[in-house]
Amino acid sequence: MVTRRNPIFDTATTLGKIFAFLGVSAICGVLVAGLLVPAAAVSGSSASSSIDFFDTLPAELQVDPPSQSTKILAADGSVIANLFAENRTRVPLEQISPYMKDAVIAIEDSRFYEHGGVDTTGILRALVATARGNKQGASTITQQYVNNVLNASLEAEGRGEDIKLNGVNKGVGDKLREMKLAIALEKKFTKEQILEGYLNIVFFNRDAYGIEAASKFFFSTTAKDLTLPQAALLAGLVNSPSAFDPISNPENAKVRRDLVLNVMLSQKKITKAQHTAAVATPVQPKITPARQGCAYSPTAPYFCDYVLHLLLNNPAYGADPEEREKKIFRGGLTIKTTLDPKAQKAAQDQVNAAAGSNPDKWGAALVSVEPKTGKITNMAQNTSWFPGKGKFDSQINFSVDQYDDKGNDLNGLGGAQPGSTMKPFTFAQWLEEGKSMNTIVNASQRRYGQDFPWRNTCPTPTVGWYDSTNGTDDLQNAEEGYYRPMTVLDGLKNSINTATFASAAQVDLCGIQKVVDAVGLHGGLPARDKDTNAVVDANPKITMTTLGNLLGSTQTAPLTMASAFATFANDGKYCAPIAVTSVTDQTGAQLPAQSTQCRDAIKPDVARGVNYALQKVLNEGSGSLIQPRISTDTSFPIAAKTGTSNNNGSTWVVGHTMGLATAAWFGDALGAQDRAGQNVTVNGKFYTGIDGYMIAGPMFSQFMSQIAPGYGTEPFPEPPSNLLYGAPQYQPPVQNNPQPAPNNPQPPSTQEPPSKPQPSTGTGGAGNGNNSGNKGND
Repeated sequence: MVTRRNPIFDTATTLGKIFAFLGVSAICGVLVAGLLVPAAAVSGSSASSSIDFFDTLPAELQVDPPSQSTKILAADGSVIANLFAENRTRVPLEQISPYMKDAVIAIEDSRFYEHGGVDTTGILRALVATARGNKQGASTITQQYVNNVLNASLEAEGRGEDIKLNGVNKGVGDKLREMKLAIALEKKFTKEQILEGYLNIVFFNRDAYGIEAASKFFFSTTAKDLTLPQAALLAGLVNSPSAFDPISNPENAKVRRDLVLNVMLSQKKITKAQHTAAVATPVQPKITPARQGCAYSPTAPYFCDYVLHLLLNNPAYGADPEEREKKIFRGGLTIKTTLDPKAQKAAQDQVNAAAGSNPDKWGAALVSVEPKTGKITNMAQNTSWFPGKGKFDSQINFSVDQYDDKGNDLNGLGGAQPGSTMKPFTFAQWLEEGKSMNTIVNASQRRYGQDFPWRNTCPTPTVGWYDSTNGTDDLQNAEEGYYRPMTVLDGLKNSINTATFASAAQVDLCGIQKVVDAVGLHGGLPARDKDTNAVVDANPKITMTTLGNLLGSTQTAPLTMASAFATFANDGKYCAPIAVTSVTDQTGAQLPAQSTQCRDAIKPDVARGVNYALQKVLNEGSGSLIQPRISTDTSFPIAAKTGTSNNNGSTWVVGHTMGLATAAWFGDALGAQDRAGQNVTVNGKFYTGIDGYMIAGPMFSQFMSQIAPGYGTEPFPEPPSNLLYGAPQYQPPVQNNPQPAPNNPQPPSTQEPPSKPQPSTGTGGAGNGNNSGNKGND
């Protein structure tokens, strides 16, 4: 049965609309004043001023999309995390249960489809009820929508203190403005559009804004699938979200829900049978808490945090940090990333297994990139974001730099000493100069004094020395048996410090610098002014003319190392790491994202020569100690290098197949990172000294065994014969401090590395005898 309309008071009619603009100011100026303020305030003058005020009010309302949740997605579209200032997901009206639409109209505005924005019949009814002592509201759904839009705009502008609430700080002028805007809004939008907007903006309590968020929070369902009793309960919440909260006030919630059902029955929205069944249904919320932020990501909190920092640092998302934060947390963005959930799970499993039981809080990280695209496929570490019993909690990302190249925070550890994983870059320069990897160098030389004639065409001077006759120790290996002539290949294969220096002594140190720069290597910790501590270089060069850096003394991040080794897999092309492939706003418009950026870094022949050598490292040299290990005989071609800092506090395996490059790191992630990795217990196992193959090694090998085949494991291209099969001609050392040398140079070493390398006792020569950051034979 259709309710008969009053042609005078009905603003949906032409006469009503005229009355609305000509008469509402007069009637409402008095009636609303009487409704909102004490009777003593209602005088001829106040009514007259209300009429004048109403006539001057604007009739236009800017209806911007309300604040919406942003989603960060993995490459397969699965959700990594939600970000929001207000937990809201907009849904169209057709995706909202008919029960919900009927319930909210029944209890909040039964004449919604009959009035034109302001229900003067409702105002009179409310006025009479209030006069009888039963205070009753008269705001239509359209007016409530207007009020929510105005408040949402204030909140988005950071003016939350100016928000107006009924019965709290809303005066007669505010109410009149709301009425006029409601009338104008009804001319601009259909009833369905207004109802959709209202259901998507209204607050339902407990971080649930809009019907979709409320449905998920209170009932773990969608707005489309709400049942009648669920819809009636949520419709009842709108009036007083805290008083009728089914969690804290279940009895009040049931009373209110049943009132909504009674009204729906009286308005013939539901049948008697539906009403009876719904009233008999107990109030039983099924809560799905709204988890906001990367910290609550169940799969990749640290990768998520890295992505978030990339966007917060990007001027394309706003002129200042506040504007960018507003865009990201309120803009309803969909951020598609490079993360491979399968690879991420495998990586997380490995870091957890490597250092799950870890009372001394040693860090473990595992990060991978695709060589041909730079896409980051996984970024895992052995910590939890939040504190917990028996947990190693940290909000610092072990895989990335402290700052980006513009000095913006990345929330990263800033890296760790890479140790012997730096040796392949000296080897690459050896090949770059056309030298054969089978050339024999004298790895017995341990003394490189201050006046050693290094070849260095860079303007940066050569810094450092190793000379026990002049204030530092001589250069150290981990094993006495390796102080002898050997091929450059054997030197890298067995990770011999003296062989690396003997090689570096015969190439241009500036060439090594160019290789390191070309493959994207840089320091992960910023350079600071010694007096002010201000950052002067966010990502400083790893200066290869500082001799300690030949053996890995400057901290660099796992992501940086993985991307550098990926260059070898990509035939000498370096691709900068990327994490964000697309960003769309709530309208579907594309926003700036990252794209693959590659460049020629080293010659393809050089990259192929390095790959050849690094396969030997993993299968015959220092990497052969990794258990379980990947063997080219039983599995697939893979190249890698181990690394250990001088005090065992930073250990690595970095390597690659043709389709995936991975850095595995285990070490000290606390404070100044100066703890020695000696005499420590991890996962119930005691280590006198941790080397790269021991913990980082199994992380690397087991991860790559699972994931690398999915990214391509075809054989590496062979290097040219001049780099591979050149005559093993002996290159004598350059002496500046005489020391004993063998009378008869020995042929290339074929000895396997010792089964249990011993801790190094040597210190390096970074200018004044500081630790070199490397232990050979790791």
